[in-house]
Amino acid sequence: MQNLANLRKVTNTHAVAICKDIQLDEEAVAHLTVELSPIAFLQVLLAQQLYPDAVRFLARALPKREAVWWACLSARSVLLADTPPVQLKAIETAEQWVFKPLEAHRRLAELAAQAAEYNNPGSWAAMAAFWSEGSMAPADVPVVPPADNLTGRAVAGAVMLAAVLQQPELAQEKYQFFLQQAIDIANGGNGRLWQAEITN
Repeated sequence: MQNLANLRKVTNTHAVAICKDIQLDEEAVAHLTVELSPIAFLQVLLAQQLYPDAVRFLARALPKREAVWWACLSARSVLLADTPPVQLKAIETAEQWVFKPLEAHRRLAELAAQAAEYNNPGSWAAMAAFWSEGSMAPADVPVVPPADNLTGRAVAGAVMLAAVLQQPELAQEKYQFFLQQAIDIANGGNGRLWQAEITN
């Protein structure tokens, strides 16, 4: 696993603040103390191989655009020749929002997520984009803002589904790969440095 020294995109200085509205397993919570920085807590999670908790943590810690981009990378990594087009469309609409976070693109992401039926990483990447801001209600009714943690939950769902969807016996290796992507993104990279290394 690469150097965690900077994580410059993670602006919160305390891990407990990031964890206040995410669900972690008991073992992860047992390691969480008030003085831990995000880097220190992530180091603990990685050392203990608590990879799903590390995914949940980074999905919440990253800025929303970067988190959605991570979900898109994870979803793309498990595309197959026979992947239904609606799933690819969900990824593409999420990416479109990342590149240009316009309201119209956010609404398109919701429609694409619905069409992909929420049983695949692409659908959850698109929902992560939809839940990033704005309103969850239709455009012509009073605003219903999404809870601030919904994007992180959707991103975590996308990444975790991508880890187990194909060859679940390789889930640990996939988790490590996806976490490397997230760390690279958190350090200002594009998350594609190890694209050739993933094993599907």
